[in-house]
Amino acid sequence: MNIENIDMIRKEFKSLILNETVSHNELYLTVKKDVAVKLCDYIYHHFDAPLISMFATDERKIEGSFKVHYVFSFDREDAFIIIKIDVDEKSPYFKSITHRIPAASWYEREIQDMFGLVPQGHPDPRRLINFEDWPDGVYPLRKDFDISTKPPRVKGEYAYRRVEGEGVYEIPVGPVHAGVIEPGHFRFSVAGEPIINLEIRHFYTHKGVEKLFERLSLDKAVFLAERISGDNSVAHAVAFCQALEKIAGVDVPLRARYTRVILCELERLYNHLGDIAGIATDVAYGFGAAHANKLKEEILQLNERVTGSRMLRGMNAAGGVRRDIGDKKDEILLTLARFQRDFRELIELIFSTSSVMDRIETTGHIYTDTAKGLHVVGPAGRASGMDRDTRRDHPYAAYDELNFKVPAMKSGDVFARTKIRSDEVAESIGLIEQALWSLPEGDIRAEIRKIPDGYALGYSEAPRGEVIYWVNIKENRIERCKVRDPSFCNWLAIEYAVLDNIVPDFPIINKSLSLSYSGNDM
Repeated sequence: MNIENIDMIRKEFKSLILNETVSHNELYLTVKKDVAVKLCDYIYHHFDAPLISMFATDERKIEGSFKVHYVFSFDREDAFIIIKIDVDEKSPYFKSITHRIPAASWYEREIQDMFGLVPQGHPDPRRLINFEDWPDGVYPLRKDFDISTKPPRVKGEYAYRRVEGEGVYEIPVGPVHAGVIEPGHFRFSVAGEPIINLEIRHFYTHKGVEKLFERLSLDKAVFLAERISGDNSVAHAVAFCQALEKIAGVDVPLRARYTRVILCELERLYNHLGDIAGIATDVAYGFGAAHANKLKEEILQLNERVTGSRMLRGMNAAGGVRRDIGDKKDEILLTLARFQRDFRELIELIFSTSSVMDRIETTGHIYTDTAKGLHVVGPAGRASGMDRDTRRDHPYAAYDELNFKVPAMKSGDVFARTKIRSDEVAESIGLIEQALWSLPEGDIRAEIRKIPDGYALGYSEAPRGEVIYWVNIKENRIERCKVRDPSFCNWLAIEYAVLDNIVPDFPIINKSLSLSYSGNDM
């Protein structure tokens, strides 16, 4: 990290910093509870460092208190600053930072539901994850909560925002939808055709994943990480494994690091093709949708031939990868050569079809200020002027050994999000080809017999955006695993993207954001 930045923080806050520790590229600053808002505000605005995660830990048995962590990313320095505060069980309150950093909103509400720590001054104190039939005083991520507990249901009703006015009416959609997608509720307020307000409600299928991690061995925990968001299995597994590897102080073999790049980019390819197919479907461009789905299927079949899994599961492990794919080099290169030619034809067709462009241009704007305030990530963020990509800003695997561009635009509409994905497909092909041609000889996995006590961040750039893990290991078991899927950041953005659009455009806007219910409802 830039020493000048650290010195500026030290100089500004002097004796208010109670403790300072460095772990890998992570600087942990413990401060008094009433200092957190000022320090977080200073880091966020003075250094333009986004809040990428926020979570609590239950350390009552060890230190007699809960702790709240605020994680900030210093992209160009490949560093993180984590602010820590103590929250006493007898006074379970901490000051909200949402009024200064809007991206903190859901994190603070999540902490309130899962730990019973109340963010004072939060603009929206309603429950987020624990619905109204969940009893008071029961907090699932506290250490004294047994995962097998079945709390009694109580009566309660969620208070939705109401928009009043002449001619205003509501359109409720969900939570049960047609098809096989998971549940989520969308409540539109409409005056005539334009949407004037949208409120979303999710977490209907919250799975308690972070609690489940605490019961699993480290090897089995990798498989759980792969299943948090099924079509982003590699990204989640890589992020989790990297956290373990940082704690263990293990150098992953170079061949395994190159292999992880190949797997990550194969995952990006089939995800982006699926999103482009979905957008084409929702604008009634059936030919383009069929073509895109055909190309997606080709990549899924390639995945199966190379790894044994269409979703690339079972490949990653702490210390590297489980199987070598070097002998599949020619097959991958030949398939990608055909794929690239067909993909170029598809994109030319889509962007030259006037009926498609009429539906996607100027539709579903997410302006740069909104994207920054909510910390919108991935292609959705880069389409709105957020020039951030974990592969470049916090290099992992072998990305620092390879050449690639990070496409970015500013218009923030459906067209921009589609164009970003199409450009990223080309970059992914280039990355896979580079990694295959440069694939070094050597081992594919470093042995890790035991992971010492410690904690670290793990991260990756999934097709939807950055995945963040914070893992704390004690006695070779997981004490705490905080997972932040990109959809947790991006779901709120849809409430802004639909404003002044019409309800029939909602499916296009929704698909262009490529949001995961499963990744969100952990």
